[in-house]
Amino acid sequence: MADNPDADGPAATIPAAKPKRRNRLVKILLAILLIPIVGMALWVWVSLGYTYSSGERAGYVQKISKKGWLCKTWEGEIAQTPLPGATPQLFVFSVRSDSVAHALEENAGKQVSLTYEQHRGIPTSCFGDTEYFVTKVRRVGP
Repeated sequence: MADNPDADGPAATIPAAKPKRRNRLVKILLAILLIPIVGMALWVWVSLGYTYSSGERAGYVQKISKKGWLCKTWEGEIAQTPLPGATPQLFVFSVRSDSVAHALEENAGKQVSLTYEQHRGIPTSCFGDTEYFVTKVRRVGP
């Protein structure tokens, strides 16, 4: 009788608790966490990788500074003067490259030509406060 596996006694095995419910809960929690993270990463990749427009602007460097609480970004502005004596129009921009930012610092107060790219739909200011990113600086005039 002791060798009989069908007997209800101390030798009978108790079936293990099925972990299916726990695995399902873990999968749901991972999906809740991963789907927004992957979606946000894809949004950042597309918005920073796709250039909506590009061009050049010329003017006098008014400001270039590194700012931000958590994410430090280079932000600047140039004053564009269409005619002497006219009110200047400000062009605000962000800079990703430290070398471009340092070139702008060296030319503060001087006339420069900026090559920029416009990236629309950037999700956070950690990449820059504006959608215009300067990629190249060239000094114009004396």
